[in-house]
Amino acid sequence: MNAPSPHGVRVRALLTGVAVPYSRPGKRSAIAKTPRAGKVYIGPLGLEGDEQADTRVHGGVDKAVHHYPFDHYAAWRAEVGESPVLAEPGAFGENISTTGMDESNVCLGDRWTLGEAVLEVSQGRQPCWKLNDRFCVPDMARRVQDTGRTGWYYRVLQAGAASAGDEIALMERPFPEWPLSRLMRLLAERVLDAGRLQEALELPLVPSWRKLLERRLASGRVEDWKKRIEGRPAG
Repeated sequence: MNAPSPHGVRVRALLTGVAVPYSRPGKRSAIAKTPRAGKVYIGPLGLEGDEQADTRVHGGVDKAVHHYPFDHYAAWRAEVGESPVLAEPGAFGENISTTGMDESNVCLGDRWTLGEAVLEVSQGRQPCWKLNDRFCVPDMARRVQDTGRTGWYYRVLQAGAASAGDEIALMERPFPEWPLSRLMRLLAERVLDAGRLQEALELPLVPSWRKLLERRLASGRVEDWKKRIEGRPAG
């Protein structure tokens, strides 16, 4: 695994969005993000002016900032066609768009500087059904999970302002053997191997991920994804 150069990855866009009525009755979402000009303050709960419609599953200190590689857009255009939402960054609800960083060269626990802010990689993204509706592709969320082109989240260790065009630079990498691609495969491949699960549980996982892997280890079963991925009850 090769890390991106700490002196060569520049942010294409910083993006925010507001919660609005979405595709299904009673649902709201801020998945549609648009680029911000000038300096944007990044606080403990994310970019100033950004919103989350359902804070039970979105936002919070461990999902303060969402990063999605613009590198993946070409592959998605090849798979789902020239969707208007794939013309510019923001298709996946990301707050940060870059070229040169992806799940294979970003590790859990990485600390990155961006402008005045310091960000720590907290977890990969588990896609939900809202991507299906956004792209008008019934299994888009499952495709995102299965391909590993998920993006990831940061917690904010140091608040501060940043701008599009700023460099995002690697400060510290405590777990170089754990690129996000490896961790996300545990989920997507529905891994039940006790050794692999136990190894992952040695990491500083967010509580929801720790609970998920502990449940797999104890029960010998994988979770039902229908509610998250398809937007309908499990069972």
